[in-house]
Amino acid sequence: MKIVASSDWRDGLPYDKPIRVADVADGEPARCFSCGADSDPVARTELWAVKHRHPKNHSGYVRFYCSAHVPASPAAAPPTTPRRGSAPRAQRRPAPERRAAPRRVSSVEPIARAKCPDCFIEVSATGECGMCGQRVS
Repeated sequence: MKIVASSDWRDGLPYDKPIRVADVADGEPARCFSCGADSDPVARTELWAVKHRHPKNHSGYVRFYCSAHVPASPAAAPPTTPRRGSAPRAQRRPAPERRAAPRRVSSVEPIARAKCPDCFIEVSATGECGMCGQRVS
């Protein structure tokens, strides 16, 4: 199945950040993804929309969560600073010169087979051309 990009309210959502559903999309009450389809619909003011990343669809996908199941926002990773005074990198040794392997001579010599002078087709062991029927010796 080919996934085709579309443009709607889901494109404007940031990834992995909970946002109130009432702020991004109007509509009827909806269900929490974690509560399941058997649960009662919840008002959109009490639901959170979270856009998740998808391995094959670069637009991701959006799921609604109630306040009991809303996933926590991922913590920002602290910036990493390079260590100063670390040991210098080892020098690369030059790669040894590569040579092509010598070509092996075939021990099998090509066999010269008889050909029909009219059709230029190899003749069978009987000496008769399979195309025109001429005898070749």
